[in-house]
Amino acid sequence: MSDIPQADPAASETQTLTTDKAPVTAPPGSGRRRKKEDRPASLWSDAWHDLRRRPMFIFSLALIAILLVMSFWPSLFTSINPLDARSCDLATARQGPSAGHLFGRDNLGCDVYARTIYGASNSILIGVSTTVITAVVGGLLGLIAGARGGLTDTVSSRVTEVFFAIPQILGALLITATFRDKGLGIWIVVIALSVLAWPMTFRIMRAAVITARSQDFVIAARALGASQSRVMFGHLLPNAIAPVIVVATINLGGFIAAEAALSFLGVGVQSPDISWGLMIADARNRFLEAPLPLVFPAVFLSVTVLAFIMLGDAVRDALDPKLR
Repeated sequence: MSDIPQADPAASETQTLTTDKAPVTAPPGSGRRRKKEDRPASLWSDAWHDLRRRPMFIFSLALIAILLVMSFWPSLFTSINPLDARSCDLATARQGPSAGHLFGRDNLGCDVYARTIYGASNSILIGVSTTVITAVVGGLLGLIAGARGGLTDTVSSRVTEVFFAIPQILGALLITATFRDKGLGIWIVVIALSVLAWPMTFRIMRAAVITARSQDFVIAARALGASQSRVMFGHLLPNAIAPVIVVATINLGGFIAAEAALSFLGVGVQSPDISWGLMIADARNRFLEAPLPLVFPAVFLSVTVLAFIMLGDAVRDALDPKLR
């Protein structure tokens, strides 16, 4: 008599449970949330996550936003146009604050509050333009020098050292005094500051690129046949630009202060244009008689420079893992 194979009760019970088990469906959107949570962290995402929790960053960013709105749309803050000569009255020169003139009037009888508001435009425009030019020019030259090395790096470094030997304010003073009658307006100040400020960005970018080009991912990209431009802009630049952004943010406030210094010395922004440095220069001779025309633009200038420096410090702390 042949043996009949007996079914395993445990196996049949397991099969029954597996067969009868209802399929579990994930709730809508859970896959999307899981993908978002499993997304790999990056330097920029971690920095933004850190910045949003820094009161100094939030405060400085809000202050800069107000200053930018004031710079682009000054008519939102005052109904008086100080560029119109009819808004000035010599008979009311050096009057104190009143209901219609919150900061009083200056030596020419012009409203100090309106001139302070309109002065933000040129001061911030010069600072932002100089920052962008120095970051682009210095960053691009530093990227090329650091990535290529050799003779290109040597020549670029020696040229940079020549510019470093020139004092920034003294050199800018010489350039603006020489070309201020060429009809360039405020842009001569931008050019003068940019010519002397790009070497700092060059050095920072070059050092960051030299550090990044020895990393494994760059070596692997070159081994796989990536072109020089792809290695530079696809691998080196994204990993070396963080310190440049930090320095550019901090330098922006310094450029605004440098513009004020040049205008104070009489070679920066010229009348009828308005800037905080020019207002301080115009009010210094009568400071003891009427201090407010000098105090208010000086306060706005100090607050603006401080706001950009605070923003730069917050960005630096967020992008530098050693400071966390």
